[in-house]
Amino acid sequence: MSPSDIARPDPDLLLASLAAREARARRGRLRVFLGMCPGVGKTYAMLRAAQQARAAGTAVLVGIVETHGRAETAALLQGLEVLPRLAVAHRGATLPELDLETLRGRRPALAVVDELAHTNAPGSRHAKRWQDVLELLEAGIDVYTTLNIQHVESRADTVRQITGATQRETVPDTLLDLADELELVDVTPETLRERLRDGKVYLGERAAAAQENFFQESHLTALRELALRYTAERVERQLRALRAPMAKQTVWRSGERLLVAVGPSPFSTQLVRWTRRLAAAQGAPWLAVHVESAAPAPTETQRRIDQNLALARELGAEVVITQDEDPAAALVRVALQHNATQIVLGRPRESPWRRWLPGGTLVDRVLRQGGNIDVYVVPADPAGPRPPLAGLEFDPGLRSGAGEYAWAAGTVAGLTAAGLLLPAQYYLAAGLVYLLAVILLSLRLGRGPVLAAGVLSALTWNFLFIPPRFTFQIGKIEDGLLFGTYFVVALVAGQLTARIRAQALAEHRREGRASALFNLTRSLAEARTLDAAVFAALRQADQLFGAQTSLLLAGPAGGYVPHFAGSFVLDERERAVAEWAWRHRRPAGRFTDTLPASAGFYLPLVRADAAVGVLGVVVPSDSRLTLAQRDLLEAFARQLAQSVEREHLREAGEREKLLAESDRLHRTLLDSVSHELRTPLAVITSAAENLDPADAPARVALAGEIRTAARRLNRLVGNLLDQTRLESGVLRPRPDWCDPRDLVQAAVEEAGDALAGHPLEVQVPPDMPPVRADFALTTQALANLLLNAARHTPAATPVFVTAGIDRDGTRVYFTVADRGPGFPLAMRERLFQKFERGDVARAGGLGLGLSIVRGFVLAQHGEVIVGENPGGGAVFTIYLPHPPPQIPPAE
Repeated sequence: MSPSDIARPDPDLLLASLAAREARARRGRLRVFLGMCPGVGKTYAMLRAAQQARAAGTAVLVGIVETHGRAETAALLQGLEVLPRLAVAHRGATLPELDLETLRGRRPALAVVDELAHTNAPGSRHAKRWQDVLELLEAGIDVYTTLNIQHVESRADTVRQITGATQRETVPDTLLDLADELELVDVTPETLRERLRDGKVYLGERAAAAQENFFQESHLTALRELALRYTAERVERQLRALRAPMAKQTVWRSGERLLVAVGPSPFSTQLVRWTRRLAAAQGAPWLAVHVESAAPAPTETQRRIDQNLALARELGAEVVITQDEDPAAALVRVALQHNATQIVLGRPRESPWRRWLPGGTLVDRVLRQGGNIDVYVVPADPAGPRPPLAGLEFDPGLRSGAGEYAWAAGTVAGLTAAGLLLPAQYYLAAGLVYLLAVILLSLRLGRGPVLAAGVLSALTWNFLFIPPRFTFQIGKIEDGLLFGTYFVVALVAGQLTARIRAQALAEHRREGRASALFNLTRSLAEARTLDAAVFAALRQADQLFGAQTSLLLAGPAGGYVPHFAGSFVLDERERAVAEWAWRHRRPAGRFTDTLPASAGFYLPLVRADAAVGVLGVVVPSDSRLTLAQRDLLEAFARQLAQSVEREHLREAGEREKLLAESDRLHRTLLDSVSHELRTPLAVITSAAENLDPADAPARVALAGEIRTAARRLNRLVGNLLDQTRLESGVLRPRPDWCDPRDLVQAAVEEAGDALAGHPLEVQVPPDMPPVRADFALTTQALANLLLNAARHTPAATPVFVTAGIDRDGTRVYFTVADRGPGFPLAMRERLFQKFERGDVARAGGLGLGLSIVRGFVLAQHGEVIVGENPGGGAVFTIYLPHPPPQIPPAE
């Protein structure tokens, strides 16, 4: 990156920034009141800010606020409209929750929602309250909310280490990144403990227990520092964003930050350690910066650079790698971008001639360009090794082969042979042709062949063409000047050629890294499943690094399970290294200081201070991963970690939905079963108690009531058992040839007395052939439809049963129609679900009858549909497959 790159913004980045700004303008603003723990006054500060907003004319609606019985907090609610809470039933209790639907429908300018990390009751729209807040923001509603530092996802592990308490409720950092304002509500630990003793935080025994445990002074001090640091980091990020578009930047001394220049010199190791000690003494963050030139470093040089940067990273530095032909300008540019107030440079033992280089030494140029940045110059250890001379190491990728030297020599020889045919007085023309040839060769050949062509052509021109000929003497001053100019032009052309080729190689490498990340991001975005995303990522890594890869993920039963898409099979030794990287969340294996004898390099996939997997890369034994490749691998690992985390969040969301639905069904079933059991049991109990004193006619009536109630109980238990059979998958139909008239008759008998008050019309063609069906299941399905028609239609209305074969002869149908209220179109789509009842259904029943009908019919590869009966009412139609009946052979 050069200074010109900063002056001209990327159009794509500019468009993305404008789009992000437009999206930000459409959503509501979020203001978070952050505290170190409960009792610091977050809710008080939030309500006070809400009162100020109301006084300024803003429409404020309090969605939910927990005052915890504090009178001074409750007093701030006066004058604010408070939304009634939504009562959510859960396991026999009623839980008050935020009424999100009403709050969103009211669309206030500002909504006040307390306790951002709160977990909603099962059955709510969202599992977490921060998801409610996110929906409000997306609806364009501003939100004030509160949060304790221990509930921030990235700080949860640190809080657990400090207090010993595991935080179950956390808020992702990505949501806090959306916050437009973050206000720290801070009090001293002494003040907070005094408030706890006065009963302003907790009451009674709870306050005493809190003071001895979570509210210890050491815990509160550490939590306070954690909250202050989190706020300071956010302010620092905002400061960087504000400084980025400034044309002329200077260092703002809002806080100390050190920057150390790291190169291949052995002295860089000493320099890194010295900077670490200085940063620790000042309590300041620090950066380790390496400046790459366009020409790639030789293998040994790159190895030393990787070692020095790895040491800096291990000691806690933020590693930055930039590219520039002027190291001094690059160091100053990075210092300005990161607001580094101090630059640490080394002054190695060097020859005096280096001071006479253009612009002076690196230290001189940094001092000249650094402005108000402090510069520390650390002298090298006199007993230490000398740094290698710059320019004496060449990259093999820029070395020219023998073929290029042959091209250069052949070109000079050909031009020499042609020039000898010219008259002697045209020696200047020969020199110009030589010069043109050297310039043209510089467009194709490397630095060495171009320099060789320049030297060879210059000497040949001097010896064969410049008078006096066949000597290396030059007789005229102008010829000498021309010869010297020619020689300089040839050298400059060769040097420029080498620089252009080196820049082209560097651009090619950068383009390769950018393309690799783009392809990976696109593949992960297009992948529909985690397996597809992992497969795409590992195949790209195999191709890009010329390596074999493996991936460990968490297994369903615990432990670490290799993914099937890996191209490298882990043995016990390699698996142990990968598990170490997982547990410690640090790279391990080859190219590291931890278990370096391993065949693979293992990089943990870390999200929010927790490892979600391990990426393993095995390169050939004669190859090594450069720092640039390791940085690219870390980018791969971050992208993979995001995909794994998204999959975990999706699975957690599915589990939450399943648990919420299971809890809802459990409550519905329990309420319905208790009601349905209580009614017939009450009838049986009452009738049984009146049997003894009753006379004979009354006993007959009471016995009839007992039989009716018993049948109702039997149907209830039968429905529950049938539904259990369907859900467990143990239902196995036993198809056989059945007479359709027998099926209908059996269903009518099963319905029994329920049809007594309804005229029944049955139409079955007398010539209808046998149908192949499970007699018991089909009879039960038809009986349920008859019972449904009899129970939910007015008395004395008819019920119609028909049967037949459709026109193409492939299906048999049974219909049950009534003259009841029917079903609207929206209701028909969910009518066959469990516990669903019609909008005008009479009280009673579990809502399982139609669900069982559908299950029994589907088990026989049929279908059941509901439609509108001409003339009013509903009509249910059961379709079953109808193979042609088998005719038994004649005896």
